[in-house]
Amino acid sequence: MVADSTELDWWTLRRRLFAQTWPMAIGVLSLLGFQLVDSAFVAHLGTQPLAAQSFTFPITFMMIGVQVGLGIAIAALISRTLGAGEAQRSRRLGSLVLIGGSLTLGALAIGLWFGHDFIFTELGADSKMLGRISDYWSLQLIANWLSALLYFGYTLYRAHGNTRLPGTLMVTTSLINLALDPLFIFGVNGWLGVGLPGAAIATIASFTIGLLILGTRLSRENWLSVHGLGGEIRQTAGAFATIAGPAMVSQLMPPVSALLATGLLASLGNASVAAWGLASRLETVSLMVVLGLTMSLPPWLGHCYGAGHWTRIRALMRVATQAVVVWQLAFGVVMAIAAPWLAGLLAQDAAVAGRLTVLIRFLLPSYALLGLCMLVVSASNALGWPVRAMAVSFTRLFVCYLPCVALGVLGGQMVYVGIGAACGNVLAGTMAWTVFRHTMARHPVPAPSPA
Repeated sequence: MVADSTELDWWTLRRRLFAQTWPMAIGVLSLLGFQLVDSAFVAHLGTQPLAAQSFTFPITFMMIGVQVGLGIAIAALISRTLGAGEAQRSRRLGSLVLIGGSLTLGALAIGLWFGHDFIFTELGADSKMLGRISDYWSLQLIANWLSALLYFGYTLYRAHGNTRLPGTLMVTTSLINLALDPLFIFGVNGWLGVGLPGAAIATIASFTIGLLILGTRLSRENWLSVHGLGGEIRQTAGAFATIAGPAMVSQLMPPVSALLATGLLASLGNASVAAWGLASRLETVSLMVVLGLTMSLPPWLGHCYGAGHWTRIRALMRVATQAVVVWQLAFGVVMAIAAPWLAGLLAQDAAVAGRLTVLIRFLLPSYALLGLCMLVVSASNALGWPVRAMAVSFTRLFVCYLPCVALGVLGGQMVYVGIGAACGNVLAGTMAWTVFRHTMARHPVPAPSPA
């Protein structure tokens, strides 16, 4: 193992991490923010359309889980090859993520379309709700596939240390989507729009524009190569499967958990499902700093891992965890105070707004510990511990979170659901950080070189 001879001082490290993270955080905020506003637009159509859209969220999250799992593996491998000076191999890996990722997500989208009646029926949707979902779901699947293609392109830029372009493109596509949403949902100049399916059409249009811009920029970079691709597949398959398999399972567990949670909430009525769907969208927006770090930090950790710089890894994780806990706790408290106003802004129905207010008050402060857990999972994948990351994800969701939510649902009121979900997040964050500290303790800090 090579000692870290290029140790940065504390403030320089913070500045560099901030410079890598803020474009992604702003991009994530804009991308998830438009999804939240998208749901707010749909809420103007009524509780039933909003509930129909909310039923699709867990399946969309599942598709995102697959693409993120693939992206984690490729980003880790590319960053390690770059850290080891293997530029040509990194180009072949870049080609693999674009080709393999698009084919994988395309096949998944087709399978989800053919199975959507069974899936949503099992989630608790009745026949009338299935009709609303079907009109929207085919278009949303296309939007999800285009989103995956954009994500794989962003992965290449992040692996090469460029977070500015992905962040800029996320903002651009989000603004386009926000401009098109009212047009396609509600219509203009006498045209009535198409209602709920219009939200998906707006997303398809914005992501198509984003892909055209991304493709133009990628054509100028020397990051792709198809020469020797067959040999690279054989050489990389084992390492890729070692990382991608557990990473994908880790990323798929949250949407599976969301599926089960939505099924549980369905017993409390459509208003509860709608409020839970809005809370899910608000969760991802409020975790923008965490999500930005999980995109910007792993490539840097991968470089350090490839060079054996464990001192730098420890310093990076200290800075990142402090930023996550302080920001999320402060933001969560402010949002809890503003919960009635925020819920009224997002939900038009009084019953939905009341349930959402309760969820905001309990859930958002607990995201300080949830964010810590997410950071540990992301770092563990980057540092070559994918099985441990998978175990942490499983424990967080199926040992800590879902049982607490189920207990809340048994109470029959949203206040108990909010308390249960918050307790699950606190337990998960505490568990994840304990595991990570014990794992890092096995990699002792190298002794300083003699003068």
